[in-house]
Amino acid sequence: MKDIIESKLFINNNFVSSSDETTFDLFSPYSRDHVARVAEASIDDVNTAVAAAEAAFPAWSALSPIERGKPLKKLAERILEEKDELARLDAISMGRPVRTYFDADYAGVQFNYFGEAAYAQGHTSLNTPGFLNMSLRQPFGVVAIIIPWNAPLIFFGKKIAPAVAAGNTVILKSSEKAPLTPWKVSQWITECDFPPGVINVLSGHGDISGAALSSHMRIRAVSFTGSTATGRKIQIASAQSNLKNVMFELGGKGPALIFEDADLEEAAKGTENGINFNSGQACMANSRIYVQESVKNKFLEHFKRLASSKVFGDPEDVHVNHGPQADKRQYETVLKYIEIGKRNGGKIELGETSNQPPGADSTSGNSGNESFTIQPVIFTNVPEDSRAMKEEIFGPVVVINTFKTENEAIFKANNTEFGLYASLYTKDLERALRVSKKLESGMVGVNCSSPTGSWDLPFGGWKTSGSGRESLLGGLDQFLEHKSVYFKCPGIGV
Repeated sequence: MKDIIESKLFINNNFVSSSDETTFDLFSPYSRDHVARVAEASIDDVNTAVAAAEAAFPAWSALSPIERGKPLKKLAERILEEKDELARLDAISMGRPVRTYFDADYAGVQFNYFGEAAYAQGHTSLNTPGFLNMSLRQPFGVVAIIIPWNAPLIFFGKKIAPAVAAGNTVILKSSEKAPLTPWKVSQWITECDFPPGVINVLSGHGDISGAALSSHMRIRAVSFTGSTATGRKIQIASAQSNLKNVMFELGGKGPALIFEDADLEEAAKGTENGINFNSGQACMANSRIYVQESVKNKFLEHFKRLASSKVFGDPEDVHVNHGPQADKRQYETVLKYIEIGKRNGGKIELGETSNQPPGADSTSGNSGNESFTIQPVIFTNVPEDSRAMKEEIFGPVVVINTFKTENEAIFKANNTEFGLYASLYTKDLERALRVSKKLESGMVGVNCSSPTGSWDLPFGGWKTSGSGRESLLGGLDQFLEHKSVYFKCPGIGV
Protein backbone atom coordinates (compact mmCIF):
# COMPACT_ATOMS: atom_id res chain seq x y z
CA MET A 1 0.00 0.00 0.00
CA LYS A 2 1.50 3.30 -1.07
CA ASP A 3 1.53 6.27 1.26
CA ILE A 4 -1.51 8.50 0.98
CA ILE A 5 -0.63 11.95 -0.34
CA GLU A 6 -1.58 14.85 1.90
CA SER A 7 -2.33 17.78 -0.40
CA LYS A 8 -2.68 21.25 1.12
CA LEU A 9 -3.54 24.72 -0.15
CA PHE A 10 -0.77 27.03 -1.35
CA ILE A 11 -1.43 30.62 -0.25
CA ASN A 12 1.11 33.45 -0.04
CA ASN A 13 3.98 30.96 -0.62
CA ASN A 14 2.88 28.80 2.33
CA PHE A 15 1.22 25.40 2.43
CA VAL A 16 -1.76 25.52 4.75
CA SER A 17 -4.71 23.38 5.73
CA SER A 18 -8.16 24.67 4.88
CA SER A 19 -9.45 27.17 7.42
CA ASP A 20 -12.13 24.74 8.62
CA GLU A 21 -9.83 21.67 8.32
CA THR A 22 -12.13 20.12 5.69
CA THR A 23 -10.62 17.57 3.31
CA PHE A 24 -11.86 15.18 0.66
CA ASP A 25 -10.50 11.83 -0.44
CA LEU A 26 -9.16 11.02 -3.89
CA PHE A 27 -9.30 7.48 -5.26
CA SER A 28 -7.56 5.97 -8.27
CA PRO A 29 -10.09 5.36 -11.05
CA TYR A 30 -8.15 2.26 -12.03
CA SER A 31 -7.22 0.49 -8.78
CA ARG A 32 -9.84 2.26 -6.64
CA ASP A 33 -7.09 2.73 -4.02
CA HIS A 34 -7.20 5.73 -1.72
CA VAL A 35 -4.36 7.87 -3.13
CA ALA A 36 -4.73 11.31 -1.55
CA ARG A 37 -6.38 13.37 1.15
CA VAL A 38 -6.95 16.83 -0.32
CA ALA A 39 -7.66 20.14 1.40
CA GLU A 40 -11.06 21.63 0.56
CA ALA A 41 -10.70 25.40 0.19
CA SER A 42 -13.35 27.38 2.05
CA ILE A 43 -14.75 30.83 1.32
CA ASP A 44 -12.39 32.17 4.00
CA ASP A 45 -9.46 30.54 2.18
CA VAL A 46 -10.52 32.25 -1.06
CA ASN A 47 -10.62 35.60 0.77
CA THR A 48 -7.17 34.98 2.23
CA ALA A 49 -5.75 34.12 -1.19
CA VAL A 50 -7.32 37.21 -2.75
CA ALA A 51 -5.82 39.40 -0.02
CA ALA A 52 -2.38 37.85 -0.63
CA ALA A 53 -2.67 38.39 -4.38
CA GLU A 54 -3.79 41.99 -3.90
CA ALA A 55 -0.83 42.70 -1.66
CA ALA A 56 1.58 41.20 -4.19
CA PHE A 57 0.18 42.96 -7.25
CA PRO A 58 1.75 46.47 -6.99
CA ALA A 59 5.35 45.24 -6.75
CA TRP A 60 4.91 42.37 -9.22
CA SER A 61 3.24 44.49 -11.90
CA ALA A 62 5.94 47.17 -11.51
CA LEU A 63 8.71 44.74 -12.54
CA SER A 64 10.03 44.70 -16.08
CA PRO A 65 9.01 41.77 -18.32
CA ILE A 66 12.57 40.49 -18.03
CA GLU A 67 12.39 40.36 -14.23
CA ARG A 68 8.93 38.76 -14.25
CA GLY A 69 10.21 36.23 -16.77
CA LYS A 70 13.05 34.86 -14.66
CA PRO A 71 10.92 32.80 -12.24
CA LEU A 72 8.70 31.62 -15.12
CA LYS A 73 11.70 30.12 -16.88
CA LYS A 74 12.90 28.49 -13.67
CA LEU A 75 9.47 26.91 -13.23
CA ALA A 76 9.58 25.61 -16.82
CA GLU A 77 12.89 23.92 -16.09
CA ARG A 78 11.54 22.34 -12.91
CA ILE A 79 8.42 21.01 -14.64
CA LEU A 80 10.48 19.40 -17.39
CA GLU A 81 12.83 17.83 -14.84
CA GLU A 82 9.90 16.22 -13.02
CA LYS A 83 7.79 15.13 -16.00
CA ASP A 84 7.76 11.46 -14.96
CA GLU A 85 6.45 12.27 -11.50
CA LEU A 86 3.83 14.62 -12.93
CA ALA A 87 2.71 11.90 -15.33
CA ARG A 88 2.38 9.46 -12.44
CA LEU A 89 0.26 11.88 -10.43
CA ASP A 90 -2.22 12.37 -13.26
CA ALA A 91 -2.29 8.61 -13.82
CA ILE A 92 -3.30 7.86 -10.24
CA SER A 93 -5.70 10.78 -9.89
CA MET A 94 -7.68 10.69 -13.14
CA GLY A 95 -6.36 7.72 -15.11
CA ARG A 96 -4.28 9.46 -17.78
CA PRO A 97 -1.88 6.87 -19.31
CA VAL A 98 1.76 7.81 -18.81
CA ARG A 99 2.45 6.53 -22.32
CA THR A 100 0.51 9.40 -23.91
CA TYR A 101 1.56 12.10 -21.45
CA PHE A 102 2.96 15.20 -23.15
CA ASP A 103 1.50 17.69 -20.68
CA ALA A 104 4.76 18.60 -18.95
CA ASP A 105 6.37 19.49 -22.28
CA TYR A 106 3.32 21.60 -23.15
CA ALA A 107 3.46 23.48 -19.85
CA GLY A 108 7.21 23.92 -20.24
CA VAL A 109 6.73 25.64 -23.59
CA GLN A 110 4.17 28.02 -22.06
CA PHE A 111 6.35 29.07 -19.13
CA ASN A 112 9.46 29.36 -21.30
CA TYR A 113 7.73 31.41 -23.99
CA PHE A 114 5.98 33.86 -21.70
CA GLY A 115 9.17 34.11 -19.66
CA GLU A 116 10.64 35.96 -22.63
CA ALA A 117 7.73 37.35 -24.64
CA ALA A 118 5.62 39.34 -22.18
CA TYR A 119 6.01 42.72 -23.86
CA ALA A 120 2.54 44.25 -24.01
CA GLN A 121 2.13 46.68 -26.89
CA GLY A 122 -0.10 49.72 -27.22
CA HIS A 123 0.12 52.29 -29.99
CA THR A 124 0.39 56.03 -30.48
CA SER A 125 -1.57 58.46 -32.64
CA LEU A 126 -1.04 61.97 -34.04
CA ASN A 127 -4.37 61.94 -35.86
CA THR A 128 -6.00 64.49 -33.55
CA PRO A 129 -4.51 67.99 -34.18
CA GLY A 130 -2.80 69.33 -31.07
CA PHE A 131 -2.67 65.93 -29.33
CA LEU A 132 -0.23 63.11 -28.87
CA ASN A 133 -2.52 60.19 -28.00
CA MET A 134 -1.61 56.68 -26.95
CA SER A 135 -3.14 53.40 -25.86
CA LEU A 136 -1.74 51.29 -23.03
CA ARG A 137 -2.07 47.62 -22.11
CA GLN A 138 -2.08 47.05 -18.35
CA PRO A 139 -2.81 44.02 -16.13
CA PHE A 140 -6.20 43.55 -14.51
CA GLY A 141 -4.86 42.96 -11.01
CA VAL A 142 -6.09 39.80 -9.28
CA VAL A 143 -7.17 37.09 -11.73
CA ALA A 144 -8.95 33.81 -10.95
CA ILE A 145 -8.08 30.73 -13.00
CA ILE A 146 -10.30 27.63 -12.84
CA ILE A 147 -8.94 24.59 -14.66
CA PRO A 148 -10.48 21.24 -15.70
CA TRP A 149 -9.51 17.74 -14.68
CA ASN A 150 -8.78 16.16 -18.06
CA ALA A 151 -5.40 17.90 -18.59
CA PRO A 152 -4.65 19.90 -15.44
CA LEU A 153 -0.98 20.63 -16.12
CA ILE A 154 -1.67 21.85 -19.66
CA PHE A 155 -4.19 24.38 -18.41
CA PHE A 156 -2.04 25.31 -15.41
CA GLY A 157 0.65 26.35 -17.89
CA LYS A 158 -1.41 27.96 -20.64
CA LYS A 159 -3.32 30.17 -18.19
CA ILE A 160 -0.92 30.98 -15.35
CA ALA A 161 2.08 31.69 -17.60
CA PRO A 162 0.51 34.55 -19.62
CA ALA A 163 -1.46 35.86 -16.65
CA VAL A 164 1.53 36.42 -14.39
CA ALA A 165 3.83 37.40 -17.27
CA ALA A 166 1.38 40.22 -18.02
CA GLY A 167 1.77 41.47 -14.44
CA ASN A 168 -1.34 39.98 -12.83
CA THR A 169 -1.37 37.97 -9.64
CA VAL A 170 -3.47 34.80 -9.65
CA ILE A 171 -5.54 32.37 -7.64
CA LEU A 172 -5.83 29.02 -9.39
CA LYS A 173 -8.45 26.46 -8.43
CA SER A 174 -7.80 22.90 -9.55
CA SER A 175 -10.52 20.34 -10.17
CA GLU A 176 -11.52 18.02 -7.35
CA LYS A 177 -10.95 15.12 -9.77
CA ALA A 178 -7.31 15.98 -10.55
CA PRO A 179 -5.69 18.23 -7.93
CA LEU A 180 -2.30 16.53 -7.64
CA THR A 181 -0.24 18.01 -10.47
CA PRO A 182 -1.20 21.62 -9.58
CA TRP A 183 -0.34 20.81 -5.96
CA LYS A 184 2.99 19.33 -7.02
CA VAL A 185 3.96 22.31 -9.19
CA SER A 186 3.02 24.69 -6.37
CA GLN A 187 5.85 23.10 -4.33
CA TRP A 188 8.36 24.74 -6.69
CA ILE A 189 6.87 28.24 -6.81
CA THR A 190 8.85 29.59 -3.88
CA GLU A 191 12.14 27.96 -4.92
CA CYS A 192 11.70 29.48 -8.41
CA ASP A 193 11.66 32.94 -6.78
CA PHE A 194 8.06 33.97 -7.29
CA PRO A 195 7.29 36.55 -4.56
CA PRO A 196 4.62 35.61 -1.99
CA GLY A 197 1.08 36.03 -3.25
CA VAL A 198 1.85 36.07 -6.98
CA ILE A 199 0.60 32.50 -7.55
CA ASN A 200 -1.86 30.90 -5.13
CA VAL A 201 -3.16 27.36 -5.70
CA LEU A 202 -6.41 26.12 -4.18
CA SER A 203 -8.09 22.73 -4.36
CA GLY A 204 -11.75 22.03 -3.87
CA HIS A 205 -15.20 21.78 -5.39
CA GLY A 206 -16.82 24.27 -7.70
CA ASP A 207 -19.86 24.95 -5.57
CA ILE A 208 -17.65 26.27 -2.75
CA SER A 209 -14.34 27.79 -3.83
CA GLY A 210 -15.23 28.01 -7.53
CA ALA A 211 -18.41 29.93 -6.75
CA ALA A 212 -16.56 32.19 -4.33
CA LEU A 213 -13.94 33.07 -6.94
CA SER A 214 -16.56 33.72 -9.63
CA SER A 215 -18.52 36.13 -7.47
CA HIS A 216 -15.64 37.79 -5.61
CA MET A 217 -15.79 41.58 -5.77
CA ARG A 218 -12.02 42.06 -5.76
CA ILE A 219 -11.24 39.65 -8.58
CA ARG A 220 -11.21 41.50 -11.89
CA ALA A 221 -11.09 38.60 -14.39
CA VAL A 222 -11.78 34.86 -14.56
CA SER A 223 -10.30 32.40 -17.05
CA PHE A 224 -12.17 29.10 -17.07
CA THR A 225 -11.94 25.89 -19.05
CA GLY A 226 -14.61 23.28 -18.48
CA SER A 227 -18.21 22.44 -19.22
CA THR A 228 -20.63 24.84 -20.85
CA ALA A 229 -23.02 24.38 -17.92
CA THR A 230 -20.38 25.56 -15.44
CA GLY A 231 -19.39 28.38 -17.77
CA ARG A 232 -22.96 29.67 -17.63
CA LYS A 233 -22.84 29.67 -13.82
CA ILE A 234 -19.60 31.65 -13.82
CA GLN A 235 -21.04 34.13 -16.33
CA ILE A 236 -24.08 34.67 -14.09
CA ALA A 237 -21.90 35.04 -10.99
CA SER A 238 -19.78 37.63 -12.78
CA ALA A 239 -22.85 39.57 -13.89
CA GLN A 240 -24.33 39.53 -10.41
CA SER A 241 -21.11 40.67 -8.72
CA ASN A 242 -18.70 43.12 -10.37
CA LEU A 243 -19.05 42.23 -14.07
CA LYS A 244 -15.54 40.81 -14.04
CA ASN A 245 -14.01 40.00 -17.40
CA VAL A 246 -14.55 36.33 -18.32
CA MET A 247 -12.63 34.11 -20.74
CA PHE A 248 -14.13 30.71 -21.53
CA GLU A 249 -13.01 27.58 -23.32
CA LEU A 250 -16.01 25.29 -22.94
CA GLY A 251 -17.47 22.06 -24.27
CA GLY A 252 -17.47 20.57 -27.73
CA LYS A 253 -19.28 18.09 -29.94
CA GLY A 254 -16.76 18.06 -32.75
CA PRO A 255 -17.77 16.94 -36.24
CA ALA A 256 -15.44 15.29 -38.74
CA LEU A 257 -16.40 15.12 -42.43
CA ILE A 258 -14.90 12.31 -44.52
CA PHE A 259 -15.35 12.87 -48.24
CA GLU A 260 -15.14 9.97 -50.71
CA ASP A 261 -11.85 11.19 -52.21
CA ALA A 262 -10.09 11.24 -48.81
CA ASP A 263 -7.23 8.99 -47.78
CA LEU A 264 -9.51 6.78 -45.72
CA GLU A 265 -6.78 5.09 -43.70
CA GLU A 266 -5.30 8.44 -42.68
CA ALA A 267 -8.78 9.78 -41.92
CA ALA A 268 -9.48 6.79 -39.70
CA LYS A 269 -6.15 7.21 -37.88
CA GLY A 270 -6.78 10.89 -37.21
CA THR A 271 -10.39 10.62 -36.12
CA GLU A 272 -9.93 7.46 -34.06
CA ASN A 273 -7.22 9.20 -32.08
CA GLY A 274 -9.36 12.34 -31.95
CA ILE A 275 -12.18 10.59 -30.12
CA ASN A 276 -10.31 8.00 -28.07
CA PHE A 277 -7.32 10.09 -26.92
CA ASN A 278 -7.43 10.41 -23.12
CA SER A 279 -10.32 7.92 -23.09
CA GLY A 280 -12.51 10.41 -24.93
CA GLN A 281 -12.12 12.97 -22.17
CA ALA A 282 -11.26 15.91 -24.39
CA CYS A 283 -13.31 18.96 -25.33
CA MET A 284 -11.97 18.82 -28.90
CA ALA A 285 -12.89 15.16 -29.47
CA ASN A 286 -14.49 14.44 -32.86
CA SER A 287 -17.45 12.56 -31.42
CA ARG A 288 -19.60 12.97 -34.57
CA ILE A 289 -18.14 11.57 -37.80
CA TYR A 290 -19.97 12.00 -41.09
CA VAL A 291 -18.77 9.80 -43.95
CA GLN A 292 -19.86 10.06 -47.57
CA GLU A 293 -22.16 7.09 -48.24
CA SER A 294 -20.02 5.53 -50.97
CA VAL A 295 -17.04 4.95 -48.64
CA LYS A 296 -18.75 4.34 -45.30
CA ASN A 297 -18.02 0.60 -45.11
CA LYS A 298 -14.36 0.93 -46.01
CA PHE A 299 -13.83 3.79 -43.55
CA LEU A 300 -15.66 1.90 -40.80
CA GLU A 301 -13.43 -1.12 -41.37
CA HIS A 302 -10.28 0.97 -40.85
CA PHE A 303 -11.75 2.75 -37.82
CA LYS A 304 -12.86 -0.48 -36.08
CA ARG A 305 -9.45 -2.04 -36.56
CA LEU A 306 -7.72 0.92 -34.93
CA ALA A 307 -10.21 1.24 -32.06
CA SER A 308 -9.92 -2.50 -31.37
CA SER A 309 -6.16 -2.25 -30.94
CA LYS A 310 -6.23 -0.21 -27.72
CA VAL A 311 -4.22 -1.54 -24.80
CA PHE A 312 -6.18 -1.35 -21.54
CA GLY A 313 -4.97 -1.57 -17.98
CA ASP A 314 -3.06 0.34 -15.33
CA PRO A 315 -2.38 3.88 -16.62
CA GLU A 316 1.01 3.77 -14.87
CA ASP A 317 2.02 0.92 -17.22
CA VAL A 318 4.01 2.33 -20.16
CA HIS A 319 2.33 -0.16 -22.53
CA VAL A 320 -1.20 1.04 -21.79
CA ASN A 321 -2.67 3.70 -24.10
CA HIS A 322 -6.31 3.68 -22.97
CA GLY A 323 -7.02 4.36 -19.32
CA PRO A 324 -10.20 4.56 -17.25
CA GLN A 325 -12.67 7.40 -17.04
CA ALA A 326 -11.70 9.92 -14.38
CA ASP A 327 -14.07 8.69 -11.68
CA LYS A 328 -17.30 6.81 -11.02
CA ARG A 329 -19.48 9.78 -11.91
CA GLN A 330 -17.88 10.21 -15.33
CA TYR A 331 -17.97 6.46 -15.91
CA GLU A 332 -21.68 6.31 -15.18
CA THR A 333 -22.35 9.37 -17.35
CA VAL A 334 -20.72 7.70 -20.35
CA LEU A 335 -22.65 4.46 -19.79
CA LYS A 336 -25.86 6.50 -19.62
CA TYR A 337 -25.21 7.98 -23.06
CA ILE A 338 -24.42 4.54 -24.48
CA GLU A 339 -27.86 3.41 -23.32
CA ILE A 340 -29.45 6.53 -24.85
CA GLY A 341 -27.81 5.72 -28.19
CA LYS A 342 -29.18 2.17 -28.03
CA ARG A 343 -32.69 3.31 -27.12
CA ASN A 344 -32.70 5.80 -29.96
CA GLY A 345 -32.04 3.07 -32.49
CA GLY A 346 -28.29 3.39 -32.93
CA LYS A 347 -26.40 0.30 -34.06
CA ILE A 348 -23.31 -0.61 -32.04
CA GLU A 349 -20.49 -1.64 -34.36
CA LEU A 350 -17.93 -2.05 -31.54
CA GLY A 351 -18.23 -2.23 -27.77
CA GLU A 352 -21.51 -4.13 -27.47
CA THR A 353 -20.41 -6.51 -24.70
CA SER A 354 -17.15 -5.02 -23.44
CA ASN A 355 -18.60 -2.34 -21.19
CA GLN A 356 -20.41 -3.51 -18.10
CA PRO A 357 -21.07 -1.96 -14.67
CA PRO A 358 -18.35 -2.49 -12.05
CA GLY A 359 -18.32 -6.05 -10.73
CA ALA A 360 -19.79 -7.58 -13.89
CA ASP A 361 -17.88 -10.18 -15.90
CA SER A 362 -15.83 -8.30 -18.47
CA THR A 363 -12.41 -8.14 -20.03
CA SER A 364 -12.37 -4.38 -19.49
CA GLY A 365 -9.92 -2.99 -16.97
CA ASN A 366 -8.66 -5.03 -14.04
CA SER A 367 -10.17 -8.20 -12.60
CA GLY A 368 -13.91 -7.93 -12.03
CA ASN A 369 -13.90 -4.62 -13.92
CA GLU A 370 -13.47 -2.70 -10.71
CA SER A 371 -11.78 0.03 -12.69
CA PHE A 372 -13.82 2.65 -14.51
CA THR A 373 -12.48 1.63 -17.91
CA ILE A 374 -14.78 1.97 -20.92
CA GLN A 375 -13.59 0.40 -24.13
CA PRO A 376 -14.22 2.36 -27.35
CA VAL A 377 -17.82 2.30 -28.56
CA ILE A 378 -18.76 2.89 -32.19
CA PHE A 379 -22.36 3.71 -33.10
CA THR A 380 -23.85 4.04 -36.57
CA ASN A 381 -27.28 5.27 -37.65
CA VAL A 382 -28.00 7.35 -34.55
CA PRO A 383 -30.79 9.89 -35.24
CA GLU A 384 -29.51 13.46 -35.51
CA ASP A 385 -31.90 14.62 -32.78
CA SER A 386 -30.69 12.05 -30.25
CA ARG A 387 -29.12 13.36 -27.06
CA ALA A 388 -26.14 11.17 -27.95
CA MET A 389 -25.66 13.47 -30.96
CA LYS A 390 -26.48 16.76 -29.27
CA GLU A 391 -24.79 16.58 -25.86
CA GLU A 392 -21.15 16.25 -24.90
CA ILE A 393 -20.46 12.72 -23.65
CA PHE A 394 -16.79 13.14 -22.70
CA GLY A 395 -15.98 9.51 -23.21
CA PRO A 396 -14.76 7.07 -25.91
CA VAL A 397 -18.09 6.99 -27.75
CA VAL A 398 -18.31 7.97 -31.42
CA VAL A 399 -21.23 8.11 -33.82
CA ILE A 400 -20.46 7.46 -37.49
CA ASN A 401 -23.31 8.62 -39.73
CA THR A 402 -23.39 9.30 -43.46
CA PHE A 403 -24.05 12.10 -45.94
CA LYS A 404 -24.65 12.31 -49.68
CA THR A 405 -23.75 15.86 -50.63
CA GLU A 406 -21.36 18.54 -49.45
CA ASN A 407 -24.20 20.82 -48.39
CA GLU A 408 -25.77 18.05 -46.34
CA ALA A 409 -22.45 17.39 -44.62
CA ILE A 410 -22.02 21.07 -43.72
CA PHE A 411 -25.59 21.31 -42.42
CA LYS A 412 -25.18 18.28 -40.17
CA ALA A 413 -21.80 19.45 -38.90
CA ASN A 414 -23.18 22.88 -37.95
CA ASN A 415 -26.45 21.58 -36.48
CA THR A 416 -25.20 21.94 -32.90
CA GLU A 417 -24.82 24.62 -30.24
CA PHE A 418 -21.13 23.73 -29.94
CA GLY A 419 -18.34 25.03 -32.16
CA LEU A 420 -14.87 24.21 -30.87
CA TYR A 421 -12.99 21.92 -33.28
CA ALA A 422 -14.16 20.52 -36.63
CA SER A 423 -12.30 18.35 -39.12
CA LEU A 424 -12.60 17.46 -42.78
CA TYR A 425 -10.73 15.01 -44.97
CA THR A 426 -10.48 15.48 -48.74
CA LYS A 427 -7.86 15.69 -51.48
CA ASP A 428 -9.79 18.49 -53.20
CA LEU A 429 -8.13 21.78 -52.22
CA GLU A 430 -11.01 23.95 -53.40
CA ARG A 431 -13.48 21.87 -51.39
CA ALA A 432 -11.23 22.03 -48.34
CA LEU A 433 -11.15 25.84 -48.45
CA ARG A 434 -14.85 26.14 -49.22
CA VAL A 435 -15.99 23.80 -46.44
CA SER A 436 -13.51 25.17 -43.88
CA LYS A 437 -15.00 28.64 -44.34
CA LYS A 438 -18.54 27.35 -43.82
CA LEU A 439 -17.93 25.27 -40.70
CA GLU A 440 -19.10 27.08 -37.57
CA SER A 441 -16.09 26.29 -35.42
CA GLY A 442 -13.26 28.16 -33.75
CA MET A 443 -10.75 25.66 -35.14
CA VAL A 444 -10.81 23.48 -38.25
CA GLY A 445 -8.44 20.65 -39.11
CA VAL A 446 -8.00 19.81 -42.79
CA ASN A 447 -6.78 16.24 -43.28
CA CYS A 448 -6.04 16.17 -39.57
CA SER A 449 -8.06 16.08 -36.38
CA SER A 450 -7.81 17.00 -32.73
CA PRO A 451 -5.65 17.41 -30.77
CA THR A 452 -3.66 18.81 -33.73
CA GLY A 453 -3.15 22.56 -33.35
CA SER A 454 -0.66 25.36 -33.79
CA TRP A 455 1.19 27.22 -31.04
CA ASP A 456 0.91 30.58 -32.81
CA LEU A 457 -2.77 30.54 -33.81
CA PRO A 458 -5.80 31.35 -31.60
CA PHE A 459 -7.29 28.50 -29.58
CA GLY A 460 -10.97 28.78 -28.70
CA GLY A 461 -14.55 28.18 -29.74
CA TRP A 462 -17.65 29.62 -31.35
CA LYS A 463 -21.21 29.57 -29.98
CA THR A 464 -21.47 27.82 -26.59
CA SER A 465 -17.93 26.48 -26.90
CA GLY A 466 -16.51 29.66 -25.44
CA SER A 467 -15.34 33.22 -25.72
CA GLY A 468 -11.84 34.65 -25.81
CA ARG A 469 -8.75 33.00 -27.26
CA GLU A 470 -5.60 31.37 -25.93
CA SER A 471 -2.27 30.89 -27.72
CA LEU A 472 1.35 31.93 -27.50
CA LEU A 473 0.95 35.02 -29.68
CA GLY A 474 -2.48 36.10 -28.42
CA GLY A 475 -2.44 34.58 -24.95
CA LEU A 476 -1.14 37.71 -23.26
CA ASP A 477 -3.93 39.90 -24.61
CA GLN A 478 -6.76 38.31 -22.64
CA PHE A 479 -5.00 39.17 -19.38
CA LEU A 480 -4.55 42.87 -20.17
CA GLU A 481 -6.88 45.85 -20.04
CA HIS A 482 -6.93 48.61 -22.69
CA LYS A 483 -6.47 52.22 -21.71
CA SER A 484 -6.50 55.30 -23.95
CA VAL A 485 -4.51 58.36 -22.85
CA TYR A 486 -4.99 61.78 -24.51
CA PHE A 487 -2.10 64.27 -24.25
CA LYS A 488 -2.96 67.79 -25.24
CA CYS A 489 0.17 69.27 -26.82
CA PRO A 490 -0.78 72.55 -28.55
CA GLY A 491 2.57 72.87 -30.36
CA ILE A 492 2.10 69.58 -32.22
CA GLY A 493 0.80 69.92 -35.75
CA VAL A 494 1.49 73.67 -35.99
